[in-house]
Order: sequence, then C-alpha cells, then structure tokens
Amino acid sequence: MPSKNVKPKGSLAAARVCIGVGGWNYAPWRNNFYPAGLTQQRELEFASRQLTAIEINSTYYAAQKPATYANWRKQTPDGFRFSLKAPRYATAARVLANSGKSINAFVFGGLAELGDRLGPISWQFMPTRRFDADDLAAFLDLLPRELDGHPLQHVLEVRHTSFMCADYVALARKRRVATVFTDSTDYPSFADVTGHFIYARLMRSEASIGKMKRQLARAPRDNPFTRFKARFSEDLDFAPSDQPRRRGRPRKNAR
Repeated sequence: MPSKNVKPKGSLAAARVCIGVGGWNYAPWRNNFYPAGLTQQRELEFASRQLTAIEINSTYYAAQKPATYANWRKQTPDGFRFSLKAPRYATAARVLANSGKSINAFVFGGLAELGDRLGPISWQFMPTRRFDADDLAAFLDLLPRELDGHPLQHVLEVRHTSFMCADYVALARKRRVATVFTDSTDYPSFADVTGHFIYARLMRSEASIGKMKRQLARAPRDNPFTRFKARFSEDLDFAPSDQPRRRGRPRKNAR
C-alpha cells in the first residue's frame, strides 16, 4: 500500500506509511478478524480502524456511484486512505491515447466524494499490454493532476515484461507517476522508484495464518515484509537494495 510524502532525500522518519489490504468484505474474516456479531454493514467501519488503507478492487470492473464513495468516507476515520483501481475499460483500449473519455468519466464521476480519504489511483494493464513508449506517454498525459484543487496520485501496475526496461523507468519518472512494486513471481516486479510515493502490493503473502507465520520466520531475504524495508539513499533509488531495478541509459528517442 502507499507511503505518502516520500522524498528522494531524507530519512525514514519523513515518510508516512499506510498499511492495508485489498477489500474488506470477506466471509472467512467473520468471527475471527471481525468480532462475532458484527454486521456486514459495519465491516468497513471496523477494518478501517485496524488498518490505515484499503485498496478497492471493485472499481476495476465498474465505477461506483458518488453516494457510495461518500458512504465509504463517512465510515472511515480521519487519516485513513482508499486506493482505487481504475476501471479496466480505461486501460484495455487498443490505443491508450484514446482513453481520455474513460479516464475523465472515472476521475470526475464521483471520486471527489471521498474527500481526503482518496489515495492513489491504480491503473492496471492487462498482461498482454506491451510497452509502447509513445502510446503510454500519451496516456499519462491524459491523467488529471488535480481533483477539486487537490493533487492526485497515480500509480501504474504493469504486467508485461517489456516494461522492465530503462525507457519505461525514464518515462514514468518524467511524468512523475509511481509504479506498483508487486513482489510477484508471475508479474514484473522491480523496485525502481518512479514517483513521489511507493506503492507495494506484496502478492506473495499467504492467506492462511499458519503459512503467514512460516513466512515471517524465514530469512530476511525470503520474507516479503522485511524484503521491502525502505533503505534510503541520496537519489531516487531508495527502495529495497535487494530488489531488481531497470534503470539505465534509455534510448535517445524515449519520451
């Protein structure tokens, strides 16, 4: 989940870290994480007081109504953040440069109702989407930078290995857009910092308590949590030093 206000130079104390999960409405959580007798209508209220962020996945399939966003805001405490996956129809277009209408419909279609609970917007690409510098640059230029006068945070989740190149890193940094660190063996996972915040989705974490305990007992390099300890340096690469990066010399025609 996102860490906000991260600066290239500074200390760990300067960063605000939000830790959370994807979603909250899960039957297996009831009567263990959720107290017995807690109604489903109050699950977000409870979860948002145990965590500091939640990623909304349902918006990937369909945007919600403004009243829904407003209700989510009312149920959560000050300082809590939602990250939202943008609808897939905005990132699945054959030509990304033609996605402006879909992007604006989502961003300006009610997200303002979240108020200060609105965190990063995640733009997830299909595994078949290859890196095309010109098309991606046009897409990034379409992303609104503000909503009701407040700056927006955008993060890309790329799922094709062609993105693991210096040209992509250079482009994302130039547009000041973050890249999801997936910690995944199925999708690209690189620790190059491309935006002003870090967004980590630790996809190798285990669901069961027993497996999670075994994960935490592993050596530091094999533990998905200790593996993502931020180790600051004097440049943009203050992400975990044991994670692969793709920085380097981009092609001269990289935008």
